[in-house]
Amino acid sequence: MTVVANPETKAQQFVNLLLATWVSVICFWAWTLIGPLSTQYTAAMKLSTTAQALMVATPILVGALGRIATGLMTDRFGGRTMFIGVSLASIAPVLAVGYAAKIGSYPLMLVAGFFLGVAGTVFAIGIPFANNWFSPQRRGFATGVFGMGMIGTAVSAFFTPRFVKWFGLFTTHLIVAVALAISALLCVVLMHNGPRFVPNTTPVLPKLKAAARLRVTWEMSLLYGLVFGGFVVFCSYLPIYIKTVYGFSAVGAGERTAAFALAAVLARLLGGTLADHIAPKYVVLASLAGIAVQTLISVFKPPADIWSGLTFLPLAVALGIGTGGVFAWVSHRAPAGSVGSVTGIVAAVGGLGGYFPPLVMGATYDPVRNSYAVGLLLLVATAVILFCYTAVFLRAKEPIAAQPPSS
Repeated sequence: MTVVANPETKAQQFVNLLLATWVSVICFWAWTLIGPLSTQYTAAMKLSTTAQALMVATPILVGALGRIATGLMTDRFGGRTMFIGVSLASIAPVLAVGYAAKIGSYPLMLVAGFFLGVAGTVFAIGIPFANNWFSPQRRGFATGVFGMGMIGTAVSAFFTPRFVKWFGLFTTHLIVAVALAISALLCVVLMHNGPRFVPNTTPVLPKLKAAARLRVTWEMSLLYGLVFGGFVVFCSYLPIYIKTVYGFSAVGAGERTAAFALAAVLARLLGGTLADHIAPKYVVLASLAGIAVQTLISVFKPPADIWSGLTFLPLAVALGIGTGGVFAWVSHRAPAGSVGSVTGIVAAVGGLGGYFPPLVMGATYDPVRNSYAVGLLLLVATAVILFCYTAVFLRAKEPIAAQPPSS
């Protein structure tokens, strides 16, 4: 039997979804604090391109792997507890990154960046949290709205360099730390777990193994590794790319990265909403095609700003639609009671998809031609391969038994 939400429930859905999205915005801002200032750190610490890439990629790695744990813990403890915990646990690493940057210590920056990855685990909390508040027919919309929390990357790209200019380096990190503390307090006061939430108290390891044995877990992981990983890598590495290839300042690169992230975030909501009305498979296929075409165009370094904008903004839209489509597909296909476990693995692989490309981009950069063509072509090839696999091997509609039951 399907539950028809009364007005009070609808208001609660609205408040809890918006609050979860807000927490995601702040955590994503914290998670991507290093990227917008990485060119400044590189100059101050005299880093190589490889060391620079490692500095940017380290929080991404931890944020990726940590999502497995947060997904499992969300199934057991609920989204409210986990949102509070992740927000509070991210405060110290944010301050440590600011201190490392202030004293110019690269080793401390790597250690602080490692723990900063905790903030990036927030995504694995929001998907099961939203699923517990919304019926299966509205989960594409709900996960799309929550996914807009990725706008925190745009906030970071746009405001972090400006805040450093206005308030100073460490004070900027202190502002983000305060925002995390306020977010945790709001969750304590206002947030509740959804009516469909039932604590899953089964042992963690068997549950993780069960999720890992599901074919849907790895099919969705491959797709999300490209679409979300592509989003993360561009949002983290684009300031470096833009400054290197086009010669913009840190502020100018941040503005353009923010525009890229904003376009992707808005497109994520579009992708999730479309997946409520048409088969998610076709949403994902459109995304993969767009990624391949627009990345191929970027190989030829279209001149700034009009032609480069017409290249990277559609790429952002393609990535955003893909992230919304894939997680709507996860909500349709994952067995009831395992959404958090499956989400944790899928989100982890998505984060890993954002970890390796910065290292590849740094390692394959051609200083003679001032070109990242090799790394970009690898992304094109991956998108084409996954497009073919999705088109041929994945069903547009799942058997009825595979659908999560209505409460």
